[in-house]
This record gives sequence, C-alpha cells and structure tokens, in this order.
Amino acid sequence: MDPMKRGLIIVDVQPTFCEGGTLAVEGGNAVAEEIARFVADHRTDYDFIVTTQDWHIDPGAHFSENPDFVDTWPPHGVANTAEAELHPALREVRPDASVKKGQYAAAYSGFEGVDPSGNSLAALLALAGVTDVDVVGIAESHCVKETALDAVREQLRTRVLADLTVPVTPELGEAAREAMQAAGVELVTSEQAVA
Repeated sequence: MDPMKRGLIIVDVQPTFCEGGTLAVEGGNAVAEEIARFVADHRTDYDFIVTTQDWHIDPGAHFSENPDFVDTWPPHGVANTAEAELHPALREVRPDASVKKGQYAAAYSGFEGVDPSGNSLAALLALAGVTDVDVVGIAESHCVKETALDAVREQLRTRVLADLTVPVTPELGEAAREAMQAAGVELVTSEQAVA
C-alpha cells in the first residue's frame, strides 16, 4: 500500500470572482486572505499544492451579453488580464503547479485545466503520488464543487474545507454541499483538516 500523500487544490482564487471583479462572489476577498493564512501556517501538511484559474481566451457561448447565470455568464477571467491572475493575497503561496482552464470553452472543474506543458491536473497529482486532496477556493457552488466531484471520480479521497470557500448564494451552496456529500466528499473545517 502506497503511503498517503495529501494535496491542496486552490480553485479560482482570482480578482474576477472577488468583490470589485466582474463576476464577484460576496466574501471572495476574505476567503482569499484566509486561504493565504492557512497555507502559510500549514504548508508542511501538504505534499503538493496546485492552483487553478479561469483563463478564458474565446470560450464561445460561455460568455453572453444577456447571461442566464446558469450556462452563460458575463465576460470574466479573461486571459492575460489582472482579473484573471491569482489573487494578490496568494503571492506568497508558491504552488508546486498551476493549471489554467476554459481557454476555448466553459470549464468549471480544475480537472479540465492544464499546466503550461499541457499536463492535466489529474496527471500532475498522479505524478506527485497524491492520494488525498483538500479543495478550497471560489465558488463553492460551482468550480469548487465540480473540482471536488472530479477528484472523487479520479479515486482521490477528497475533502472540501468549508470555511475556505464561499458559494454564489446560500441556496446554491447548500445544494452543492448535498451533491458533494452524496458523491463521497467529506466536508470539514480547516481546523479539522490539520488536527
């Protein structure tokens, strides 16, 4: 049996999804700061840390001038803009890898992203020998949920750190938590995660 190796996936902590951004989630900036503090305090608890970013070049129908906020959205996470970069709070995180997703299509899960060499998130985690992942970031109801569900599909033991994520709305957050738990995702606090 291989030894347990734990990874941390930091999902879409970008200014575009925080207060002041084009697709802002209330509480986004605070979550970015909390994640930065958590990583500073617990870097050695993780064998591998990876960030994901929405990085839209031409995502087709994902962008709309009349968005329904279900399948279509206002332009956000536009590649090579300040809003698409990692949140300034994360400048000291220094991840082991970074993946970008959604260049030419909608992409909610970090597992749809690739690093600059074209390696998928699943491949990067496998190369690092990761067996267990903790997922944090923005937004719990969308990209965090989809990343966690895909992590389970990749046979990774998966936890979402509930205090290091924030949903678009409380109702969508509740639905996301139910879906994640039904799939086998464990919901814990950051304190429980490193106890």
